[in-house]
Amino acid sequence: MNNAFRKWLLVLFVTFPGGFLSCTSPDAPIQEGGGVLPVEILGVYGGIPGDELKDENMTLAGFGVTGIFLNSRSITVETVETVHSQGAGIFAEFNTLHQAEYLGTHPDAAPVGRDGKVSPSASGWQGICPTHPGYRMERMEEFRQLLSSFPLDGVWLDYHQSHANWELADPVIPDTCFCDRCLNRFSSATGIKLPHGPAEDISAYILDEHGDAWISWRNGIYTDWIREFREVLDEVSPQTLLGCYHCPWTDQEFDGALVKKLGIDLKSQAEYIDVFSPLLYHAYLGHAGDLGWISSHVSWLGSYLGVEGKAGEKVRIWPIVQLADLGGDVPVSEVAGVLDAGLSFPSSGIMVFSWGRIKDHPGKVQEMTRFFLEAE
Repeated sequence: MNNAFRKWLLVLFVTFPGGFLSCTSPDAPIQEGGGVLPVEILGVYGGIPGDELKDENMTLAGFGVTGIFLNSRSITVETVETVHSQGAGIFAEFNTLHQAEYLGTHPDAAPVGRDGKVSPSASGWQGICPTHPGYRMERMEEFRQLLSSFPLDGVWLDYHQSHANWELADPVIPDTCFCDRCLNRFSSATGIKLPHGPAEDISAYILDEHGDAWISWRNGIYTDWIREFREVLDEVSPQTLLGCYHCPWTDQEFDGALVKKLGIDLKSQAEYIDVFSPLLYHAYLGHAGDLGWISSHVSWLGSYLGVEGKAGEKVRIWPIVQLADLGGDVPVSEVAGVLDAGLSFPSSGIMVFSWGRIKDHPGKVQEMTRFFLEAE
């Protein structure tokens, strides 16, 4: 790791207590002509390098890793201390609308389709009705408890979307939720009087006659969840970043399904989110070998959200990219290219999916380490 980067990291990881205060250096130079910003985070998801290899001589700094991303339920006091003691940040992935076990005792929280029936599992993925008050309260309480229990550097919301599975060549993205609770709230909020009759007729009336109002109201529900997460975070742990993992579609793909179907209104969410992390799993999503797909989405997202690559911007982009062989092979020769594409302008950070899947592939670990140590 060069001295300039080490010095920058000292600014980045000011301990508080055991964590860092800010991921932005206000004096960080910006390369003329729209170049890449100084790297804010070089992270891995799903494990702690060195610790899991049981090699006391290998530290996170030795791998060039400056951030660890773990599922919130796997974080312990010990893991936080381990990561912070090595000068890195620790970030929790927090499941919002995919806590499927909740349905076992609260079947009324299941999403309802256009036919008035519970929408079946979306190829293994089970979402929840976003207006169920008990479920929302339960998630907010767990979120508060997480922030109260550990000095985290960031929490990343995950599966914050409607009931769907977009991780397929032919995505499963049904229209939901048309439960009585959602219909009543929609009618009350918009003043639109709904007809009586079969569920199919009511949902058809909404989508055919008031589709824009339905989409706007529905997206507002998902964004309002994020507003409340932000409110809790600012109260309990204001130094902690709020990030979000999300579907890597543009607003035009699949007939605008990102907004129209999934309920992901990135522009409205940007009022509350600090860092957006699109899941750019190129091989898994049918783009094996196409690293341009990664960089083009980073570019699109920056343009869409108005991220200009300037120091001190409120909204940042840190993609999560795939080095694991999942859905398709990611050869060792491609590792540096994947990481470079993920750090293309205006991205200012990156994380690798996933440590658990690459730790037994020394060639990939070596290439990742070399890239991280040389990153500027």
